[in-house]
Amino acid sequence: MVSSIKPEKAAPLNQLNNARILMYSHDTFGLGHLRRCRTIAHALVERYSGLSILIISGSAIAGAFDFRARVDFVKIPSVIKLRNGEYTSLDKHIDLGDTIKMRESIIRHTAEFFKPDIFIVDKEPMGLKGEIGDTLAYLKSRRTKLVLGLRDVMDSPHLLAAEWEKKDLVNKIKHTYDHIWVYGPEKFYDPMIGLNIPKVMRDKIEFVGFLKRQALREELVTHKQHGDYILITTGGGGDGVALIRGVMAAYEHDRTIQHKTLIVLGPYMPGKERSEFLDKGEKLATVEVVDFDSRMEELIAGATAVVSMGGYNTFCEILSFDKPALIIPRTTPREEQLIRTQRAVELGMVDMLLPEEAENPAKMSAALKALPNRPKPSQRTTIAKLDGLDNISAIVGGLFPDRTETQEIIAAVEPSN
Repeated sequence: MVSSIKPEKAAPLNQLNNARILMYSHDTFGLGHLRRCRTIAHALVERYSGLSILIISGSAIAGAFDFRARVDFVKIPSVIKLRNGEYTSLDKHIDLGDTIKMRESIIRHTAEFFKPDIFIVDKEPMGLKGEIGDTLAYLKSRRTKLVLGLRDVMDSPHLLAAEWEKKDLVNKIKHTYDHIWVYGPEKFYDPMIGLNIPKVMRDKIEFVGFLKRQALREELVTHKQHGDYILITTGGGGDGVALIRGVMAAYEHDRTIQHKTLIVLGPYMPGKERSEFLDKGEKLATVEVVDFDSRMEELIAGATAVVSMGGYNTFCEILSFDKPALIIPRTTPREEQLIRTQRAVELGMVDMLLPEEAENPAKMSAALKALPNRPKPSQRTTIAKLDGLDNISAIVGGLFPDRTETQEIIAAVEPSN
């Protein structure tokens, strides 16, 4: 008997025919901007076939991350932010002004050739040193939708107000951008609190929610762990020396800490301290110290608990995988991490030690011992919804009313005899 093949309906597929999104990630310190852009880009191409996304990134290690089909990046010359808040070219033989001019030219030409329908700018409204101002004006002239994406917390109100007033950013944002997305729920924090925001600009703001993370490729983790472990992460690591030193001192002070611990230093950890911590890790029986792993989502998903700084991406990962967490926030030169962590503590999501408290080995060891038994974030609050990627996807689909189609995908299946 010849068996017949009959079609079976599968889940609907949303399609954006030949749509293009350009994203800008200035990336001068750490990994936060690139990782946030990459997360959004991956969610959008997963939701929409026919959509292509290109990320402009200044990260020196953008190539260390994997990108899904229809997501790619253009590397611009790297600029690093110094501890005093000033900038310098990663290649110190090139003048900073010349580096900015090169970046500006690459950004503008990329926009001209890529011809995006939407341009999403991460955090810096006019780019580093104003480098995307010309590109924004060009894209606005061709009716590209311009979107400014902001973290849940930018900085303390007085510091942010001074910075934005100096750069005249409220006026520039008001006249340039079509949409402002805040990557957090309104009830958590308003990043523009204390600023004199006109109604026309306030009406453009949408609190989309936190960006949920997924752990999809556990087999690709370089430093895969077995059994229970506490994960210590500093993100990029450029400002994580004090946190790692505090953790190491706690283990040296109290040899009764029995939890297996994985410390990930981060790619920007200074070389001298990197060598120091790797050497110390060899002498601590329950501690493993590694340089970097590009799949932090999988490492956090597998951890029993997390110790970290208060950066946006790690905070979203802690919530996404519902992990007990101890956060030691950076407090200078920006107060963003401190404000985010204090608010999370108010809601019962995490525990916190201030940097000066984390320097006390007895306090740190006590916090480490208690950490695995603290309640998970979901057991303490329901305010932190992780619906940001779904909301962004819906908003993007609404920006293409003439090109969005829902197709029924027909899958051929062999019927059973």
